[in-house]
Amino acid sequence: MDRILVVEDNTEVRENICEILELAGYEVWSAKNGKEGVVAAQSVNPDLILCDVMMPELDGFGVLKILNKDPNLNTIPLIFLTAKAEKQDLRKGMGLGADDYITKPFDDTELLESIEMRIAKSKKLRALVENSDQAVSEFMSSARAEKLISSLTSDTEIRKYSKKDIIFEEGAIARWLYFIVSGQVKMYKTNEYGKELTTQLLNPGEFFGYYSLIQDSQYTSSAACTESSEIRMIPKDDFKDLLYKNRDFSAKFIKMIANRAENTERDLITMAYSSVRKKVANTLKAFATDADSSIKIKVSREELASKAGTAKETLIRTLSDFKSEGIIEIDSSGITIHNLKDLDNLIG
Repeated sequence: MDRILVVEDNTEVRENICEILELAGYEVWSAKNGKEGVVAAQSVNPDLILCDVMMPELDGFGVLKILNKDPNLNTIPLIFLTAKAEKQDLRKGMGLGADDYITKPFDDTELLESIEMRIAKSKKLRALVENSDQAVSEFMSSARAEKLISSLTSDTEIRKYSKKDIIFEEGAIARWLYFIVSGQVKMYKTNEYGKELTTQLLNPGEFFGYYSLIQDSQYTSSAACTESSEIRMIPKDDFKDLLYKNRDFSAKFIKMIANRAENTERDLITMAYSSVRKKVANTLKAFATDADSSIKIKVSREELASKAGTAKETLIRTLSDFKSEGIIEIDSSGITIHNLKDLDNLIG
């Protein structure tokens, strides 16, 4: 039987939670404040801890800090309970290593599902210990980093942009980290003659604007929407606070940056050494964000040529060849790609 420790200063709330957990088949222990909670954890060694945040004498953050220093207790999953649905509390708790965060009043089903999931993950970790301490470390770091990234991309402003709207321009002061909720964004640079070169195409689930934030510099390129988009605006201080103070988040984000750099390098090599047909095929695929077998994209010839790194006239001739080969269809509403596998065959 799994053991759960409930640390809650409100008697009515504590007794209600204990009753729910006992009915669900758990062995339940309780404590009425943070100090008693630490002592109980050391004595019981529970499988999971539910801990209120705002408590007299020792609050939930203090409990977590003490448990983190104890090698026998620092792997026990801990879920915070709080009536304060404030983002800074969430950040602080997750930054200290909490596994979840539930706001009171909560739904009984939500509470039980969260407990069940956390205990299951904890058991997987214990099984991994027998095989590899390194594997456990990587698993925990990844899970915590994912949670932190999730908290970073929630409860912040979402702005809606239309196609061709500029999000920021080269030379502007960097104040935000951007996250694409929906739509597509292109990063581009403009030369002294006003000609644009598209350097990246970014899709939902991707961050951008972080290089300039990390360097405390101006943006070195511009960003604009290639279609109607929703962009989440993450304040610079929130991002840098996690980046510099939380090792798990830093490792995860650096890995994301490294993967992006690798993809960009691959695109540049393609642009430099591939044939025009491969360049155009690669560019069409980059603009095709859907997963359907038949995809319609609405993009100007100038944008396609810019991303492919070729002249507009050359691009048009190549598109005409693709059309005659039955790979694409072109009409006034856009370009229809009949099957992405045909483009993959061209790219090789």
